[in-house]
Amino acid sequence: MSGTKFPSKNGIERKWHLIDANDAVLGKLAGKAARLLMGKHKAIYAPFLDTGDHVIVINAEKVKLTGAKDDQKVYRHFTGYPGGLVEMGAKRVRANKPTRMIEDAIFGMLPKTKLGKQMYRKLKVYAGGKHPHQAQQPAANPVASPRGV
Repeated sequence: MSGTKFPSKNGIERKWHLIDANDAVLGKLAGKAARLLMGKHKAIYAPFLDTGDHVIVINAEKVKLTGAKDDQKVYRHFTGYPGGLVEMGAKRVRANKPTRMIEDAIFGMLPKTKLGKQMYRKLKVYAGGKHPHQAQQPAANPVASPRGV
């Protein structure tokens, strides 16, 4: 009697995907990357297992924000000390740590569990166009540009 194939932890084949953030809209890029990290593009997807692939994002400093988000969007983090809420605008974040914009957007789209943190560890984001993962032979994965832009 043959039944439905169920993915086991050791039987999951993980591929590497390369996404170029050059002139890509942040939300579209983050949605595509989160989908690949979760494994939703695979037939063996199960919401309670990490079936996703590894994702490399390059050119993080060249990602686009639509509308007036470059001037109005605020990134916050808490240092852990009293009065330690740090707020920075998107322009300043792009100048100081351009990878944070993409990392925060993708992290926000993953499950808020231990499983989501495990998926997030398979994400590699680089500000420039080079990455040290050539040995993994990542497949190029283009982000669809929005209409009219």
